[in-house]
Amino acid sequence: MDETSRLLGIQDGEQNGLDSHDTQKGKYMTFKSGVEYFGLEIQYVQQIIQYQEVTRVPETEDYIKGLINLRGRIIPVVDVRLRFKQGACEYNDKTCILVINVKSATVGLVVEQIAEVVEIKEENILPPPTIGRGDKSHHKYVYGIGKVGNTVRLLLDPEKLLYDEDPADMEQAKNSEE
Repeated sequence: MDETSRLLGIQDGEQNGLDSHDTQKGKYMTFKSGVEYFGLEIQYVQQIIQYQEVTRVPETEDYIKGLINLRGRIIPVVDVRLRFKQGACEYNDKTCILVINVKSATVGLVVEQIAEVVEIKEENILPPPTIGRGDKSHHKYVYGIGKVGNTVRLLLDPEKLLYDEDPADMEQAKNSEE
């Protein structure tokens, strides 16, 4: 069993099994960005790799670090801190790339540090607060607040994290043009 499978709690042969979604339900890969801890549903996480050099792509958003070659697949890499407008930090030996798959798109997320895989029951997930949204730009990526013991994890919507526009807004704009 490799390190990623161990962290994700996947048994040998389970990754492609029909019931793997059920066994991963309610599990979140948590990571640190700045002083906050975030969580992504485990179903989106393919693997965790050590940070490697990224090929820059000219004229892209600042949070898009560039591209990496992952076993023959070219994937874009996004720095989570920069995406949240937290400012850059120096990468170290805890910095890694969380490879996720969202709507058939594979993307790497540079995170400061992987925390752990936690189980958060649905009744322990609250909607994000509605006050103070104007000054907290990363709240638009958060769909819920997960209570884990005496702490909280900000649960991310990977689609909104990767794409600037809300898919519902894009569909609404498309319909209004017709």
